[in-house]
Amino acid sequence: MSRRLLHALLPGALAVAFLATSKAHAAEAGALPQSELNSDARTGATFVPPEESQIPENEFGKMVRLGRDIMLDTPKYAKAYVGNTLSCVNCHTDAGRMAGSAPLWAAYVSYPAYRSKNKRVNTYEERLQGCFRFSQNGKAPPLGSKVLVALESYSYWLAKGLPTDESVKGRGYPDVAAPAEVPSYARGKAVYEAKCMVCHNADGQGRDVDGTTVFPPLWGDRSFNWGAGMGSYKNAAKFIWANMPYSQSYSLTPQEAWDVAYFMDAHERTQDPRWLGSVSATRAKFHNTKFSLYGQSVNGKVLGDTGPPKKK
Repeated sequence: MSRRLLHALLPGALAVAFLATSKAHAAEAGALPQSELNSDARTGATFVPPEESQIPENEFGKMVRLGRDIMLDTPKYAKAYVGNTLSCVNCHTDAGRMAGSAPLWAAYVSYPAYRSKNKRVNTYEERLQGCFRFSQNGKAPPLGSKVLVALESYSYWLAKGLPTDESVKGRGYPDVAAPAEVPSYARGKAVYEAKCMVCHNADGQGRDVDGTTVFPPLWGDRSFNWGAGMGSYKNAAKFIWANMPYSQSYSLTPQEAWDVAYFMDAHERTQDPRWLGSVSATRAKFHNTKFSLYGQSVNGKVLGDTGPPKKK
């Protein structure tokens, strides 16, 4: 069975397990009906990217389709640059189309842009390189490589009709309300076991079918490394609140989203490739925020204190 077909079938099947409780939660909160609970529901986004049937039948269209395929199955179509089992679609749902799930169309029209992460203006291709280095725990494809040209072509095509260099509703993940209580490992563990474990497994390593990862691992060597954006539990809380459990957007309370994001990021994962020789120096340079648990002691263990990155 192909990864695309698995992605299409299994989330829907497992989402049934969440449906009853999520509907009840939404009703209690006076929230939107379940049928409208996609991540775009609270973004104010009005832009609709073109349908896949509109991809042109020419050489450009071939490159657009390759970019879409890389989004859906990154380990297969960009194998040389991927060091884990994640695909781009794990953070950019609906093949990068969904508002409130870091859609590619909104990102494309927002670059070149200054990024505080590396303190310089980045082109769109350079932004994509960062995803491969951190979220994919791999290495950056060269500028102008087929992989980056394909992803840029797909993003450009999705953004057809959008103005450039203007604020676009639906970009990134929606802001989530600040937690009423300091995020808690224990409460996060309870949320995880009740609402996440069915897909991501008790050990956080996701689920594979016929050797293909269908639900992504959330920590450990098969997941994103410490340098990824999801390594900030604030960023992770925003993604989770708007997008998780799969197909049940906004069914968690903000506090639950913060707690389970904290729990996820309180586990060990692959070393930050920007390692500066010690966990304290690396934290001081790249993780000096309360939202990163890198270099912090959790349950008696300093996270990230695993030595230099392994050679790839």
